[in-house]
Amino acid sequence: MFKHLTTTLTVAATLAAAVPMTTQAQGPSAMSAPTTAAHVPVNGVELYYEIHGAGEPLVMLHGGVNPSDFFGAPLAAMAEERQVIAIHLRGHGFSTDADTPWSYELMADDVAALLEEIGIEKVDFMGMSAGGGVALQTAIRHPDLVGKLVVISKNVHDRGNYPEVQHQFDAMPEMAAQIGQNVAQSPLAEMYPDVDWERMFRKTGEMNQGPYDWSEDVAGIQAPTLLIFADADMMDPGHIAEIYKLFGGGTRDAGIDGSLRPTQNQLAIIPGTNHYNLMLEATDAVTGYAKAFLAGAGAV
Repeated sequence: MFKHLTTTLTVAATLAAAVPMTTQAQGPSAMSAPTTAAHVPVNGVELYYEIHGAGEPLVMLHGGVNPSDFFGAPLAAMAEERQVIAIHLRGHGFSTDADTPWSYELMADDVAALLEEIGIEKVDFMGMSAGGGVALQTAIRHPDLVGKLVVISKNVHDRGNYPEVQHQFDAMPEMAAQIGQNVAQSPLAEMYPDVDWERMFRKTGEMNQGPYDWSEDVAGIQAPTLLIFADADMMDPGHIAEIYKLFGGGTRDAGIDGSLRPTQNQLAIIPGTNHYNLMLEATDAVTGYAKAFLAGAGAV
């Protein structure tokens, strides 16, 4: 248990330390001021969202604990070509929480309800880690809402994570008080002063504990999908291949001209990255692939 405690505290410290200095100075998005910043009441909470940029709308959904890394440089890059709707998931950032246990399904329903409130009927999605899980569940539960889908670094069943990663989630609820106390002293807490950090880590751990398996539902997603992973991600490479096969990929050679490609869906693996630095150190690569895919282009 001590080993698990040390590892989990290290992960929590990494999340807290990952806040870019530009974001600390400028707020949740390290770029120009949003054209819209508001709260919307949905399902017993108030979700905070911002709108940046102009063009076709794109919903961006951040990873767990810390919205600021995804809503810094990655948001700025995507807002160069799209109208980005950046949503803070319940209990995260500037959104409020309720006593209800978290689940990816509930958060997907939250997002769908918010989009209905602001008049969005169909939109592309881009989600990182936990946000990728919410994007997947939105495509599963609200398929008519989802145009194209970019899912970054998200497993689809608990066995896909490396055992040490799943142990961290299993141990997190018991250690939430200690982890939360540490993070409450970090710059992340200054940025998001209303977050209950103990509850954050307890619910994060509970939400990601197994067993769960979305494989059958994921295989039924009809939205064109780009999957992006780090080459040293938190999941086994075999699981990455398994996910791509659920989307119809990796089943045959595409032929010299690519005409035998088995699926419209795509897979990108970013070299020299891991789950925790992917969006911080490979922003250009990730957003470049995402822009090309959403625009309907081929390889970057």
